[in-house]
Amino acid sequence: MTESKKVIYFDGYCGLCNRFVDFILKIDKKQLFVFSSLQSDYAKFNLPKEMVRDLRSIVVTINGKTLQKTPAVLAILKELGTPWSYTKIFKYVPLPILNVGYDLVAANRYKIFGKRDSCRLPTQEEKLRFMT
Repeated sequence: MTESKKVIYFDGYCGLCNRFVDFILKIDKKQLFVFSSLQSDYAKFNLPKEMVRDLRSIVVTINGKTLQKTPAVLAILKELGTPWSYTKIFKYVPLPILNVGYDLVAANRYKIFGKRDSCRLPTQEEKLRFMT
C-alpha cells in the first residue's frame, strides 16, 4: 500500500459513494487521498474480507489504521482541514447513535441515490488517484 497516501475504499456501484468521491476529489487540493472501490483487487488484497464484503460501509486507511462507517467519514473530513474538520463536534455524540444514522442511509442509498450498472471508471486526470 502507498504509505504516504490515505486510501478511501467505496462501493463503486453506489451513487452516493461516487458523489462522496467526487466531493473529496474536488476539495482535496493537496491530494491527500487515493481511492479504490471495494470491488477492486486492490481492496481485496489490502482489506480484511469482511470489510470488502460489506458494501454498505465506506472504509479509510490512514497511517496504517483502518476505519469504517461514521469514524471513517469523520477521519476523512478531519484530514481535509478547515472547514471540514469542524465535524469533530460529532465526537461528542455516542458512536452507536451516529452509526444508526449511517446505517439507515446506507441501507437506502441505492433507492435514494441510484446504483450504477458498472463500477466507476476514473477520468484520465483522476487515474493516478485510483488504485485498481
